Amino acid sequence: MKLNQGYRHLQNSYFFSSIVKKTEDYRAQDPKADIIRLGVGDVSIPLCPAVVHAMQQAVQEMGRKGTFHGYGPEQGYDFLRSAIRGYYRRYGVRLEMDEIFVSDGANSDLGNILDLFDRDNTVLIPNPVYPVYEDTNIMAGRKILYMHASEQNGFLPLPDKSIQADIIYLCSPGNPTGAVYSRAQLEKWVDYANDMGAIIIFDAAYESFIATPDLPHSIFEIRGAKTCAIEICSLSKTAGFTGTRCGYTVVPRRLVREGLELRRMWLRRQTTKFNGVSYIVQRGAEAVFSPEGIEQTRSAIAYYRENGRIIKNALEELGIWHVGGEHSPYVWLKCPSGMGSWAYFEYLLHTCHIVSTPGAGFGSSGEGYLRLSSFAGRDDTVRAMERFIQKGIPGQSAGQ
Repeated sequence: MKLNQGYRHLQNSYFFSSIVKKTEDYRAQDPKADIIRLGVGDVSIPLCPAVVHAMQQAVQEMGRKGTFHGYGPEQGYDFLRSAIRGYYRRYGVRLEMDEIFVSDGANSDLGNILDLFDRDNTVLIPNPVYPVYEDTNIMAGRKILYMHASEQNGFLPLPDKSIQADIIYLCSPGNPTGAVYSRAQLEKWVDYANDMGAIIIFDAAYESFIATPDLPHSIFEIRGAKTCAIEICSLSKTAGFTGTRCGYTVVPRRLVREGLELRRMWLRRQTTKFNGVSYIVQRGAEAVFSPEGIEQTRSAIAYYRENGRIIKNALEELGIWHVGGEHSPYVWLKCPSGMGSWAYFEYLLHTCHIVSTPGAGFGSSGEGYLRLSSFAGRDDTVRAMERFIQKGIPGQSAGQ
């Protein structure tokens, strides 16, 4: 027997688990510390009333013989796929029903989609990057190339024609940086991918945070994207489904390689390896796209955006370089005083009792940076930034 040797090349523990452990270790040292968590991006606002009502109705249906639902279609019920299709039409994107696949969340599909690709493909990912892009390809033993993101390019790297890649990961609005690609920038990526015969895996998990009409919500708003891109999205941040789990993946019919239609391949993969999302959850997800659901979820997103504004204001007051927070729930900041990411994480935890996310955990280009999340409650966000202004820069107190 031989095991998958790719696992030898992974970090010993999942990055976010390390943050939790360090936080709990500190809590054990100082049990009275009032710790505010602005680290891992879990939501704080409950499911909206439209979703709760729809799920309650679905539970009632599941309790009656005439309306009970057993196994559902692995690609999702038509009622939800139709609602997702209608949502895309708001942005001028026309999809066919059979191009939409309902899933239990973006994180799963970002890894599972690799079942469609041979191990010998070369993968291009940003640095810094959301860990699942890198880890799933390390597990598979693929060659990984990195595109450097930095202050100089606004943490939005653009294609380099000298680099040959088969699979490209893009995330916009970005995690961890919160930076957002413009339409013109995405056009460059689509042209690059079509010229190379590459496929873009586009992570749109935070698209609902985009606040202005000039920024694209979907890569399929870009001409030519349907021949080179797969889009993966989630309701976790859009509608607070972090504990409910539902997302969707779009694989266009026109996406064909080596005579094979990737949409058909993904359908075959899902019907073989995935049992689908529960009827109750899908009814709740359908309600997200109703007029009431859109209004209610946008209210929650506006709440998080205001938290982002509060964080940004504090950083601006201190003169700390940052990006994100406007079209994203994340603010990416440069650690003051030349501190390393983990050192500044420890400083904020011990001095301000604020949990953050060290940029180094997202890749070598994240060293010297830190991510703050706007998903906490308003009071916690305000209190955290008051502490940050008072003691957030080592050796400097408010008023100095």
